[in-house]
Amino acid sequence: MGQQQARLHGEQQPRRPAAAPQHRVRQRRLRLLLRLLAHLLTGEAAAADDLAADALVALWDRWDRVRAAEHPVAYARGVVANMARSRIRAAVRERHRVALFWSRRGDPAEGPDVAAVLDVRQALGRLPFRKRACVVLRHAFDLSEKDTALALGISVGTVKSQTSKGMAELERLLGGRTSLELAGRGER
Repeated sequence: MGQQQARLHGEQQPRRPAAAPQHRVRQRRLRLLLRLLAHLLTGEAAAADDLAADALVALWDRWDRVRAAEHPVAYARGVVANMARSRIRAAVRERHRVALFWSRRGDPAEGPDVAAVLDVRQALGRLPFRKRACVVLRHAFDLSEKDTALALGISVGTVKSQTSKGMAELERLLGGRTSLELAGRGER
């Protein structure tokens, strides 16, 4: 019996549930989170868009694993981190050319924080992948050591040591300036 006939006979058709707005908000938030993580790990905005899209496709393909994961967002972060690592390994020469291009760029800075951000990004780009990932997840994403370990598939002890070594190397690369000093909030 069609919908019109059912309405004429007083029967009610089962209603489809409306898509929950919260679900769309969570999807958008996850997409932005994955894109930001990819951008901080690769240092390239265009690559971050591609990486986040590829990660979402991979997550969709492995949806049964995502649903079964104890921490699905950490699983998603791990997918992005692994894809970023693979991309970096495959494009080592290209990355060196891009880094050389950005290091020679002499655009004037608009505000006092722009130079500091560029310095930190350049220094982050010089860190090995695991140190960079630990520093970015711990300090830019404010994840706990446990959550960082889950996202990267490493132990909490490795997160602690890699974060510590990464921060020490960043400080050395930045000439002893701390991130707070670069942001204009620290003691001088």
